[in-house]
Amino acid sequence: MTNPVEELARRRNAIPAPSPTGNSLPERVLKSRWTWIAVGMLLVYTAALAWLFTDIVANLQVNDDATGLNVSSIRQAAWLALPTVAFWTVLFLLADRYRPQRLVVWFLALGWGGAMAVLISYYVNSWAAEHLGVAGPGDPASAARAAIFIAPFVEEAAKASVVFLLAIFFRYRLTSKLSTIVLAGLSAAGFAFTENILYYARVIVYSSTAISAGDAQAALDSIVWLRGVWTSFAHPLFTMMTGIGIAVALRTHSKVVRVIAPLVGYLGAAFLHMLYNSQATFAQGTMMYVLYFAVALPMLLAGLFYVFRQIRNESRRVRSRLVDFVQLGWLPPRDPEVMARSRTRFHAGAVAITRGWTCFVDTIVLQRTLTELAYLRDGQVRGILDTGSLPRERELVEKAKALRATAISDPRGMKLNLPRWRRSKPVSYGPPNYPGPSGLAGSWPAPTSVPGRAPDPPR
Repeated sequence: MTNPVEELARRRNAIPAPSPTGNSLPERVLKSRWTWIAVGMLLVYTAALAWLFTDIVANLQVNDDATGLNVSSIRQAAWLALPTVAFWTVLFLLADRYRPQRLVVWFLALGWGGAMAVLISYYVNSWAAEHLGVAGPGDPASAARAAIFIAPFVEEAAKASVVFLLAIFFRYRLTSKLSTIVLAGLSAAGFAFTENILYYARVIVYSSTAISAGDAQAALDSIVWLRGVWTSFAHPLFTMMTGIGIAVALRTHSKVVRVIAPLVGYLGAAFLHMLYNSQATFAQGTMMYVLYFAVALPMLLAGLFYVFRQIRNESRRVRSRLVDFVQLGWLPPRDPEVMARSRTRFHAGAVAITRGWTCFVDTIVLQRTLTELAYLRDGQVRGILDTGSLPRERELVEKAKALRATAISDPRGMKLNLPRWRRSKPVSYGPPNYPGPSGLAGSWPAPTSVPGRAPDPPR
């Protein structure tokens, strides 16, 4: 029976209950709350996209032309926007290497940005643009007001809201800046994917129906290269700022920092977005290239450098926290070095998969168990977790001990157990050597003479 005191301590520290053992895989999947969260959110995302592409897109005007968009243009635009979202999704998933999230969590972040964030942004931006518009001749720059002063705040809040929700309900899973950067980046990549579809489809429809558009294919290629390649990093880079602020709030025990850090990150993301929209609206000619190569690309390189540095910091953190358990005698001395290096972990998985499915699964579970143990210890050291996390600590140590019987804990010096695909070469015997195996009474005819000496007479 579960101890009520320990259960209350778990909930206070946001530590999940131990997963049930002994059930089959289908039973565990059906009883998991993540399964039903994924199913429910899939229905929500599908409804949001259906609403967006029927009620909104069907009535969209293209340059004062009520042609709207059609299914064919949306399908073509989706194929053009797919490589960009695939590239950034793979890049962010590769960065989430030490304690990767569940596939469901990645799906929630990507789907939220591609469906809910776009839907929310569309309605709020449209409502705000109506209030900022100027009737009559008015200010010719009034069309840019919403893009500069409204869209950055609305879109960044819509994209980052999924990270806020995950931080509220599943903060135990968000253990580092990499965790929140990846989730924020995935949400931004999904948002850019849907937004690119709308932009590409508008160009396809307008260039194919208006003679003044000129070469339709050239216009389409131009916007695909602009939004899908040269400036594809914009949305992920902006939303990363909010993700960093949320991570700082989650990994501190200061109440003031928990409030200020997400707000500063969000305002930083909105400011960068505002700067980008303003320059994209007003910069012309040579100034566009100057801003791109002097401001935008350095910001991208700085963001990539920050992510790489965080990966190295996470390696050091895992090593230092596992050393604490080695000093207590709970873990073997090799664990900190093995679990802190991505190449060694990958080598262990590669060796394990050549030794059977059970060995591979246990190896991956062992790596994730020890990584969770390291971050649990880090939370205790930082004062984020109290003594209520000690039962979870013992569970992880015992689980790692049980997995070592079948898992690959240290792959150094081990080789892949690959099957031999080549046929074995036939044995090549040398020439007969008298009086060797072909001598008297042998299976080979004996030589009549040996070079350099006379044959011995028979006895």
